[in-house]
Amino acid sequence: QVQLVESGGGLVQAGGSLTLSCAASGRTFRTSSMGWFRQAPGKEREIVAAISWSGDSTDYTDSVKGRFTIWRDNDKDTVYLQMSSLKPEDTAVYYCAAGRYSGIALSTSAYNYWGQGTQVAVSS
Repeated sequence: QVQLVESGGGLVQAGGSLTLSCAASGRTFRTSSMGWFRQAPGKEREIVAAISWSGDSTDYTDSVKGRFTIWRDNDKDTVYLQMSSLKPEDTAVYYCAAGRYSGIALSTSAYNYWGQGTQVAVSS
C-alpha cells in the first residue's frame, strides 16, 4: 500500500506561483508512476501532470504545459508540482496519486492510491 499526503496549497494572485508536495509512505512508491490531478467545483477530476517511476518521463495536460513542472525525489519519497503563471482557472483541489504501473499514465483508472487533496485558489 501507499499513503499519500499533499501540502503546499493556498491562495495566490493570478500570475503567482505555488509548489505542491506529496509525501508518500509505502514500499511501492519508488516503483510507481505518480500523477497530479485536480478537480474544480462541478467538474470532473482531470489529470494535470504525470511522471514515470524513474522520473525520466513526464507529461502534462495542454492547459498547463510550459507553466507547471512535475518531478520526484525517490530518496525522499516525495513528488512535487511547481505551478507558475497561475490563472484563476487553475483553481481546484489538487490530488496526487500513485499509479498501478511504473510507466507514465494519464488516465484516472491507472491510479489506485490517492491523497486527500490540497486546495489551490487563484484570485484575479
